[in-house]
Amino acid sequence: MINNSAKRVNLVSLKLVRESSFLYQERYVNSPSDAANIVRVFLEDEPSERLCVVCLDTKNQPTSLAMVSQGTLNSTLVHPREIYKAAILGNANAIIVAHSHPSGIPTESKEDIEITRVLKNAGNLLGIELLDHVIIGSDGRYVSLKEKGLLD
Repeated sequence: MINNSAKRVNLVSLKLVRESSFLYQERYVNSPSDAANIVRVFLEDEPSERLCVVCLDTKNQPTSLAMVSQGTLNSTLVHPREIYKAAILGNANAIIVAHSHPSGIPTESKEDIEITRVLKNAGNLLGIELLDHVIIGSDGRYVSLKEKGLLD
């Protein structure tokens, strides 16, 4: 007789897969401009909003960069679990989140401020500090929510 209440459970393992790498000229991320520089090549002049997370070790050296979301012309969906999944798999001590504004104007929206607050609280629970949320515009322009005092 087969037990109809039995459930098959999958055994899984999680792995971080290195897809590529790039040479970052600075050894450490010590400022919002350093953070903007590391993500600019992936986000600037993109036709749709993209969001990435930079994982940092205990010395604020970047260890990995994960593209977490690609959206539309003026929005992208993001959930803390996707951000922190990359951070946990990347063995991050801290993270920097960055996203693009295809309009070229890196002004923060109320949604940007709200998701930053949510991400900071989630990071506090997980023990992975959110150091900054950087918005990349065009022509080298960026906005750091840390510099604006919106990460406190």
